[in-house]
Amino acid sequence: MKVLFVLTSHSDLGNTNRKTGYYLSEAAHPWKKLQERGIEIDFVSPKGGPCPLDPTSYDLTDPINREFWEDIDVQKKLKNTLAPGGVDANIFEGIHYVGGHGACFDFPSNIPLLQLAARIYEHGGVVSAVCHGPSGLLNIKLMGGTYLVQGKNVACFTNSEEEAVGLVKAIPFSLQDCMKERGAYVHVKPNWTSNVQVDGRLVTGQNPQSSTELGDKLGDLVLEVQARRMVAQ
Repeated sequence: MKVLFVLTSHSDLGNTNRKTGYYLSEAAHPWKKLQERGIEIDFVSPKGGPCPLDPTSYDLTDPINREFWEDIDVQKKLKNTLAPGGVDANIFEGIHYVGGHGACFDFPSNIPLLQLAARIYEHGGVVSAVCHGPSGLLNIKLMGGTYLVQGKNVACFTNSEEEAVGLVKAIPFSLQDCMKERGAYVHVKPNWTSNVQVDGRLVTGQNPQSSTELGDKLGDLVLEVQARRMVAQ
């Protein structure tokens, strides 16, 4: 069983002169939950190669973050993330979009990444995203031409949370508003509250606090996908 984690390649936080990237716990906590189920993880990014870590997320007092960060295999993969154009969608049971503000800048427009996620989903796999990771879902279209999130129950980083961190003007769009424009039903909970929505084979989480719960739900669905594929064989 394999799941592909998507990390941003973008490091500049708009016009703030601050750095961004992927958010550590939004990779580490789902990784831990999948690892406990014997699920292997590979990493992909829009540009391939090493990816920037959001410096505000570098918290190794969190034991799961530390375990992830100090894992030799993980570090090797983080320094050599795959480029989406060269990935075989058929070998993955799922794809998970890690958040961090960088995701808003390069996830929505990367055509090979959009096509890869669509193939994984249409092959019966799971699509997952947390916090700003759902930016990567906005422009995924399925074979019929509809958006993946259309008519789906989803969660994502909210307008209220963006205002709370003072970055409304630093990002290119409101994720919550864009999800609604794509026809998604956005479920909102209070700031920094775990909120995970599961709609079929789509799993989404609102914020970093949702990462552990999301990892559990993602792991369960990946096991279901694997079981169905084994029966089909």
